[in-house]
This record gives sequence, structure tokens and C-alpha cells, in this order.
Amino acid sequence: MKVLGIDTSCDDTAVAIYDSDEGKVLSNVVSSQYEAHRVYGGVVPEIAAREHLKNIDVIFREALEKANVDVSDIDLVAVTYTPGLLPALLVGLTFGKGVAFARYIPFKGVHHIEAHMFSPFIEREPEFPFISLVVSGGHTMISVVRSLGNYKLLGKTLDDAIGEAFDKVAKMLGLGYPGGPVIDKIFRNYREGYLVLPKPQARGVNMSFSGLKTAVRRLIEDGYSKEMIAASFQKTAIDYVVGKLRKAVRETGIRRISVSGGVSANSYLRERLHELENTERVKVFLPEMEFTSDNGAMVAYVGYLRFEKEERIGDPFTLNAYPSLPITGV
Repeated sequence: MKVLGIDTSCDDTAVAIYDSDEGKVLSNVVSSQYEAHRVYGGVVPEIAAREHLKNIDVIFREALEKANVDVSDIDLVAVTYTPGLLPALLVGLTFGKGVAFARYIPFKGVHHIEAHMFSPFIEREPEFPFISLVVSGGHTMISVVRSLGNYKLLGKTLDDAIGEAFDKVAKMLGLGYPGGPVIDKIFRNYREGYLVLPKPQARGVNMSFSGLKTAVRRLIEDGYSKEMIAASFQKTAIDYVVGKLRKAVRETGIRRISVSGGVSANSYLRERLHELENTERVKVFLPEMEFTSDNGAMVAYVGYLRFEKEERIGDPFTLNAYPSLPITGV
């Protein structure tokens, strides 16, 4: 099957073509809206929706062209329907339904977090069970995945997602938007000592990042350099998440870990995960860099897995978009 994958859950218009016979992504096109939201220091839902409307047909045609396929070659349409910004979700969902309806082909709605969970396995077979760590701008959670659709949530952030914390810290430091890449760049070039920041005490493998933001604001008021604060924040936040992940490994005894989401591209996180492989004797699966942030390839892949598991039955065209839906409810 050739599967069309669409994701407009936040501020990236993403379209991809996945070939299930070859087990590979034929094209993966993403149009970023960073410039449209940069002046606001974060994503504005209404602006995101308008940008999606403007871009989605262009990105769709580019994905077809790069994959060297025609729309008549598409066998299945997979689209993110939850969670995300509702105005943004509706653009992709409506567009995807339109393609499926016009071509008389099945349509599958995909949960955005589920797509991230399986993004490290897009071009390889998933190895069950595994622990999933999703770290992105909107989500931070640790789950046990025993099979497609069989998830147990172990812990999540009690306030901000880690990616959101990166953005807010960057905004406080006047570093621009998005915050993750610019802070990571500072960290890679930083050669001095680190400041001690508090690691929030959340029960079990739950996490919290609001206290770190407060600590950063105080350091700014105390006159420390932007570079020292940014580097210290990244080290503390990543060490904190890896510590929670280690706790999950020891509590469950599961030795396979999937780490995904935009923050999985962070250089220090990848370094710490490599250390974790050695100290805890675990196997870590990371997505290719192009599949770390929101993308249509992971949606197409999981849509295909869902379609096969559910006896090749599509979803009804009445499927709605939902700004929030727990992954355990999928």
C-alpha cells in the first residue's frame, strides 16, 4: 500500500507518502511556521490554522512529486485527529477526508502521541514490549507499550511539557523562538561551569518543569550570563528526564526504550541516552532526525499499522478532531 500521511496538529504542515511493501518513506515534506509565530514567542492557534490552509495543498503536491506517485496511486489516507490545536487539526483532517472521499479509498484517524511513540520504528519492525518516552513542545510522558493500542501510562508532566519549558526559558533570555534548538546550540559551545538548579520532586516518574522556569527567572535577576543560564537549564532538565526514565526501567524491568518527539533531537539527551544504554544495559530506539519533530511519515506509518490490525477497515468520515484525548483511550 501507498499511504498518505498528514499532520497539522500544531505549527507544522506535514505531508508524507509511505510505501508498506518497501517499508520505507517515499517523501516527507514539512512546512514550518516559525517565522509566522516568532514575533509572539509561541504558537497562536488561529495563525497556525490560516498558515495550514495556505500551505497544505502546496505541500501535498510536493510530497506526491518527491515520491514520484500520482494521487491515484494512494491506497490509504492517515491523518492526525488528536491531540493538538483544534483549528489546526481541522485543516488536515478535512483535507485528508476530502482526498479519501474523492478517491473512494479508506481513511484512518491517528493519535498524534501514538504516531510519535512508533516514529523510531518507521523503517524497521517494532520490538515489544518497550518503554516510550515522548518529549515534545506539547507533551512529556512515559508509557509502557506492549503492542499497538496496548499502553499503560507510567508518568507525565504535571504542568509544562519539556519543549514548552525550553521555549519559555529562551523567551525569558531573549534568545528567540523556537527555544530548543537555540539553547542546544549554546550548550554545545559552552565550556564553563554549570549553575545548580532545582529538580522538581514529582511522585514516581511524573515530571514538573514550572519550578525550573522560576529558578531561571531568579538567575536572570541575579545577573548571570545568558549562556550560563541556558546551558545550566538544559543540563538540569535533561538529567531530570533521564533520571525518571531510569526509574521507569528499574521499576518495569523492560530493557527496550523508544524516545521520540521534537526534544529527542537534543544533542545532550542523545548523549545521556547512550550512557543509559551502557549503565542500565538497555536498547534505545531513536527516530531519524527528520522524524523527531511533527511529520507526516509517522502518521502514515501508524495509520497503516492501525489499518492492518483492524482488518483493513477505515474510519467513518464523521470522525471529529479533539484537542485532547488520552493515549490510553485509543
